[in-house]
Amino acid sequence: MSLIYAVDPGTIQSALVVVEHWPGSFKVHSAVTDMNGGILARLGGKQHHDATLVIEQIQSMGMAVGQEVFTTVWWAGRFYEAWPNAQRYQLPRRPIKLHLCGNMQAKDTNVRQALLDRFGGANAIGRKASPGPLYGLKGHEFAALAVAVTWIETQPTTERTSA
Repeated sequence: MSLIYAVDPGTIQSALVVVEHWPGSFKVHSAVTDMNGGILARLGGKQHHDATLVIEQIQSMGMAVGQEVFTTVWWAGRFYEAWPNAQRYQLPRRPIKLHLCGNMQAKDTNVRQALLDRFGGANAIGRKASPGPLYGLKGHEFAALAVAVTWIETQPTTERTSA
């Protein structure tokens, strides 16, 4: 089993989702939306020897951007630098949308629905009495989960089968 820490960075708050990953399977271990300083402390506060960090990478869309984008990029860089091992990566939003939705024009609602479908459809969230695998996830935590799921499903496996 390995752990994937996936971050959807923001200007003031960011979402962090931790996914447990086994060959051919994965599940959400934890999810939190916190102030950026809190996320920074979670990432750098302890040794994550076999874990991987994947941060959603900000990409240019060819349009002018405001200070918020630069602040988000700055925080993403701080998260990247805080990670205590070399297993840290960035993953742009475009490949995430293409992988999960098959369409570069997909919106956040489409990505969220693709995740719900992948984790059990109508039962993915569930209720308090019978929680589903995505119970408790909210807002940008779905974007962070999309980063983790795409990373897990698109990375080449190093496993080999014997003949």
